[in-house]
Amino acid sequence: MARHKVEISGVNTANLKVLTSDEMVTLFNQMKEGDPFAKDKLVEGNLKLVLSILKKFSYRGENMDDLFQVGCIGLIKAIDHFDLSHEVKFSTYAVPMILGEVKRYLRDNNSIRVSRSTKDLAYLVLRKKEEYIKEHGMEPNLDDLAKELNTTTFDIVNALDALKDPISMFEPIYSDGGDTIYLVDQMEDKSLQDKNLDLRMSVENALRELPNREQYIIDQRFIMGKTQMEIAKELGISQAQISRLEKYSIEKLKKKLK
Repeated sequence: MARHKVEISGVNTANLKVLTSDEMVTLFNQMKEGDPFAKDKLVEGNLKLVLSILKKFSYRGENMDDLFQVGCIGLIKAIDHFDLSHEVKFSTYAVPMILGEVKRYLRDNNSIRVSRSTKDLAYLVLRKKEEYIKEHGMEPNLDDLAKELNTTTFDIVNALDALKDPISMFEPIYSDGGDTIYLVDQMEDKSLQDKNLDLRMSVENALRELPNREQYIIDQRFIMGKTQMEIAKELGISQAQISRLEKYSIEKLKKKLK
């Protein structure tokens, strides 16, 4: 089978060598003994590891040459600090270091800046959630978290969202084998806001006529973006019940909006 030539930073990825475990051990020992070429061979023999990690970031539209070079820095750091005596596979040790280097680069070069207070709140929320899950075996309610942290549910959701990577407007969100729908296709046209105002008011009025529990499920699913399983844990019922209530509520809304 012919191998396709793909070049990143001038490196022909089709011809990259992959070292065996025995070759890795030999080269690490040679590097330890002062062989000036062993380290270069270790770097060259693990470039495919860097490439496999970069696939996770291919959708972001970043310059892959830059990411490859950053990934190589992480690889070199991993080689410099790897200890054969720990009896751990090099790839197991190297992947977090390479990944961390790339993520650090993306974070530092991100055009979207998140305030320190927002980040601190997000990490505090994550810690409180973890403590609650360990103690109770389920996720805490956002309202309870907000009360404990003396903040609002909006601030909590906003803080957690700030930790997520930004998504490209041209990220594909649906494809059934035909035309692909991209995120930009679903973005609201501001010129249509006035036309949609009546519809929004109708939807809000229809929602108010639903029982409180059904209102809560619709709000958490489609406004807060929670999964059915998360809501089920909060309400203490099964995911199947949430699914039925959600479907039933949507049908009632459809009838009211006709």
